[in-house]
Amino acid sequence: MLPFLAMSVYLLISLKGYSDTYDNIVSNMMIANNYNLDFRDELDESIYRLVAGTITLDNIETDSTVKDPYELVGTLRGDFNKLVKITTDRESRLWLQSLLRNLDTLEDRIDDIKYNLDEGGHYDENMEMLDNNIYILTELIQDDIQHYIYYQTRSMNSLKIQLNAQVEQFLIVFAVMLAFILLLVLLISAQTVGGIIRPIERLRQVTGEVAHGDFSARAPREGPVEIAELAGSVNDMTVHLEAMVSKIKEDERKMRHAELRLLQEQINPHFLYNTLDTIVWLIESNSADEAVDMVVSLSQFFRLVLSHGAEFISIREEEQHIRSYLKIQQARYHDILDYEIDIDPEIYPYKILKLTLQPLVENALYHGIKYKRAMGKITISGKQEDRHIVLVVRDNGVGMEPEQLAHLRRVIERPCKDTDGGFGLANVNERIRMYFGDYYGMQINSQPNQGTVVTVTIPMKQMNAPEDNEK
Repeated sequence: MLPFLAMSVYLLISLKGYSDTYDNIVSNMMIANNYNLDFRDELDESIYRLVAGTITLDNIETDSTVKDPYELVGTLRGDFNKLVKITTDRESRLWLQSLLRNLDTLEDRIDDIKYNLDEGGHYDENMEMLDNNIYILTELIQDDIQHYIYYQTRSMNSLKIQLNAQVEQFLIVFAVMLAFILLLVLLISAQTVGGIIRPIERLRQVTGEVAHGDFSARAPREGPVEIAELAGSVNDMTVHLEAMVSKIKEDERKMRHAELRLLQEQINPHFLYNTLDTIVWLIESNSADEAVDMVVSLSQFFRLVLSHGAEFISIREEEQHIRSYLKIQQARYHDILDYEIDIDPEIYPYKILKLTLQPLVENALYHGIKYKRAMGKITISGKQEDRHIVLVVRDNGVGMEPEQLAHLRRVIERPCKDTDGGFGLANVNERIRMYFGDYYGMQINSQPNQGTVVTVTIPMKQMNAPEDNEK
């Protein structure tokens, strides 16, 4: 009911304002109309009789048929000055101001006639002033009064139009408010019923989201007390479940990390046995210098593999590691293996996961060069590209058929524990993504009888930089 009460009060206040304005206009018109009927005739008659000499200003008050012209002018000026103050219409005020100016001029002309009458002997001049000044000025004043009355009448009509428009507007607003209140009543009724059903439905949705693994879902504590308490219990259960699942995931991640680290530390024992056999053969064949070089290379190889248990080494150290590995392999396969290492020295200070390139080089040797059964070459290069480090292992071995390449690409995308081949490559790819993110990793391209290219992309991170991107 409050909106209707407010609208009713507003309408009553508006009607009172229109009524007061209407009364003021009517009162102003009554005043102006009185002067419109009598002023001109009374003033013209008084001045004429003064000029004709039938009365004088001294005895004019004793004659009841005429009035003192100064009194008429003064009374008119006083009333119309009041009208100027209370009239709001612009056009009406302009005509009132014009009337007052003409009234001042009329009083000046009356003064001129009075002066001539006091001197005497100016009858013709006074009659001429009466015809050319007084009558004209009183006619102008009467026109001003009539124009004032006309514009006041227009104001009354405008006021009537405004009042009608406001009443129509009130009726429209009243109808809209009535419809709104009816709608509001329906909504409140629906809200009252929904206040019980909605929390239960929301609770069902939240439990469904939690069942699908979304532990961020929370049930609002709303509705009846019992449902709100149930929602709070469900939220507490969700928080505990989220913490438990997060802990399980973290444990799995750490376990997987340990598995990968263990796998990377497992050096192919055949490589070690074959290398030792080669050293023994070199010693027996009196190639002591070559045996010493191989022992030194093997020592450097294992020293960099161990790296005091560090996960990361510098790219310079990774290059030394690969160089040691290739020296050993070249001593064994000198008739089929040639190699070239071209890594930009500017990227030496940046870190790399230990044993990133060795499995790629080993794969190039055993699956590319050896099957070629002729002299082959492995090229290792590295450089900076767009704030990333790109390392490429290229061989000119037998390459792969499109089906083999597609299979290998699928293999390295899976966890290495689930692979049935390409274990070393899958291990490298999974370790890179675990530490640096899915954006980084390995790409393989190959063509039959032309060789294979393996590209590794890692971020540029100094050895002493915080490991904010490592997982």
